[in-house]
Amino acid sequence: MIRFGTGGWRAVIGEDFTQENVRRVAAGILALMREEGRTDRPVVIGYDRRFLSEPAARWTAEVLAAGGVDVWFMNRSAPTPLVMFTVMNRGLHYGIEITASHNPARYDGVKLVVGEGRDAPPETTRRVEELVAALPDATPPLLPFDEAVAAGRIAYPKNPFNPFIDSILARIDVAALRERGLRVLFDTMHGSGAYPLLVVFYTARCTIDTMNMNKDAWFDGQMPAPNPKSLSSLADAVVKGGYDLGIAMDGDGDRLGIIDRTGRYVSANEILCMLYDYLVRCKGWRGPVVRNVATTHLLDRIAESFGEKCHEVPVGFKHVSAKIDETDAVLGGESSGGLTVRGHIHGKDSAYAASLFAEMVSVTGKSPSELAADLEARFGAFRMAEDAIRFEDAARKAAVERLLLEEKKLPSFADEIERVGYEDGCKVYFKGGDWTLCRFSGTEPLLRVCAESSTEEKARSYVDAFRSFLGV
Repeated sequence: MIRFGTGGWRAVIGEDFTQENVRRVAAGILALMREEGRTDRPVVIGYDRRFLSEPAARWTAEVLAAGGVDVWFMNRSAPTPLVMFTVMNRGLHYGIEITASHNPARYDGVKLVVGEGRDAPPETTRRVEELVAALPDATPPLLPFDEAVAAGRIAYPKNPFNPFIDSILARIDVAALRERGLRVLFDTMHGSGAYPLLVVFYTARCTIDTMNMNKDAWFDGQMPAPNPKSLSSLADAVVKGGYDLGIAMDGDGDRLGIIDRTGRYVSANEILCMLYDYLVRCKGWRGPVVRNVATTHLLDRIAESFGEKCHEVPVGFKHVSAKIDETDAVLGGESSGGLTVRGHIHGKDSAYAASLFAEMVSVTGKSPSELAADLEARFGAFRMAEDAIRFEDAARKAAVERLLLEEKKLPSFADEIERVGYEDGCKVYFKGGDWTLCRFSGTEPLLRVCAESSTEEKARSYVDAFRSFLGV
C-alpha cells in the first residue's frame, strides 16, 4: 500500500519503489488534480541523483502528460528547494520531486509540493493515498516521454536556477561576504544541491573548494545526511586545509551540515539558535521562532530574552512552515538539519541557510564555536542525547504505541514531571526545563528516543529510562 510519511512517499527500490507503484502514485496525483479542478497549470518535476530518480521522474511525467496536464521537466538533477521555489514563484498548483532526501541509497520516493511552494499537508497526501487505492489494477494511460515532448506536453523550463539563486543573493549581505573572503570546503555528498550554493559563493567571491561532487547513486557507502559520522572526512579536510568553514548538504539539498575550522561538528540545533539570535540581535528582525517537538529548548530561552515566543509543532516541515505563516516567525526548523527563514520559500533550503550562516560568520567575525560559546555563556548549557532503534516488526510497533499513547504509561523517572504531551509521540516535560521524547519516525522504520538537559549524562539517563521501560 502507498503511504505518505512526513517527507513524502518513500520506499525501497525494487521492493515497493517500482515502475508500477511510481505510475500509480502519479495517477493518484492526477486524480487529485482533476478532483480539485487544478489541471490548468503545469506541474514542475525535479529529481535528485539517486539510482532510479530520473527514470521515475520520466514515468511520472508520462502519466501526467497522458492525462492532459502540462509538465515542466528539469533537464538536470535539481534540489527540492528549487522545485518549491518554482511552484511559489510561477504560481503553480503542484510540483513533484523524486527523492528520498537523506534516507539510505536503497530508498527512493516522491515528494509532493502544493501551491505557494509548500510540503503537501496531511489531508492532501491522505487523499492521494485514497485515490491510489481506488485505481484499477491496469497500468494508467501513458504518453511516451519523447512523444509528449514533441507534442508540447512536456517542456524544459528555461534557466530555472536563475530566479532561485537571485532570490538568495537578494536576501544576504553579499558585501560582507566579499569583505571577509571566507575559505569554504563544500561537501555536496553526491547530491543535487551543489549548483545554487556554488554560484552564490562564487558571486560573493569566497574561496570555495568541493568534495564528493561526482554522481554516486550509493553515496560512497554513506548515509546522504549531514551528521557527525558522515562528515568525518569533511572535518579532517577542513582542519588540514585551513578552511574557515565546512558546509554539507543532504541528497536533495534541503538539510544543512556545518563544520567549524577546528573540525568541530556544529549541530542543527546550534545552527538554528545562532541564526535566530543573529537575525534578531544583529540584524534587528522581530518575531517569534518555530521548532518541532524534537528540537532544542534553547530556542525558547533565546526567544524569551527578546520578548518573543517559541512555538512547538509536530515533526514534519509542513507544520513548521504553517506556524511560521500563522505567527510571522523569523525562522523555523528542526534538529534533523532543516530550516527556513521568513520571506523565502515555505520549505527547507540549505543553500539559503548556508549563505546566511556564512554571512553571520563574516559579519560577527566569530567562528561557529565562538558563537556557540557566547550562547552558552548567556543562556546556560543545553545538551542532547538521541538513539534511533530499528523497528521493522509491525506488531511490536503497535504494542509500543498502545502502551505509550493509549494506556499512557511512562518510565519511573527520577525527576518531577511537569506535563506530558502526545501531539507527536510521547514527550515528557520535567520541572526545571529538561525533556525527553519517544516517537516513531515518519520516514524510516525507526523508533527515535531523544532528550535534553544541562549535561549529556543527564540527557542520556532519560533516553536509557525509556529504552529500559520499552525493552529496546
